[in-house]
Amino acid sequence: MSNIKSNSGTIEVDGTVYDWQLEREPQWSDAEGWKGMTVSLVERDCQRAALLEFPAPKRLLKGLQRGRLQIDDPTVTRGVRAALQAGWEPMSRGKPMVFTVDAEGN
Repeated sequence: MSNIKSNSGTIEVDGTVYDWQLEREPQWSDAEGWKGMTVSLVERDCQRAALLEFPAPKRLLKGLQRGRLQIDDPTVTRGVRAALQAGWEPMSRGKPMVFTVDAEGN
């Protein structure tokens, strides 16, 4: 596993391979204010995806400029474990399941 920040990648969690991709960067919504980034997860050779919704970075809430995105393999790994623990079943069919996680991916 690498600690390099990028917009997509592959990780192995407990012997299973998952592909992840940054779907949305933090953005302003007139209705909801700042929304955090969203990362999609898909287990290799499975159909159902999971979407991890992160909170908006504190610097944006304070009115500061955008910083560099802080997404890395350990954060995604924690997100995979949190989604699985919350009931994500990658082998099932259906719409992507949405999970709200904290800034650390828990």
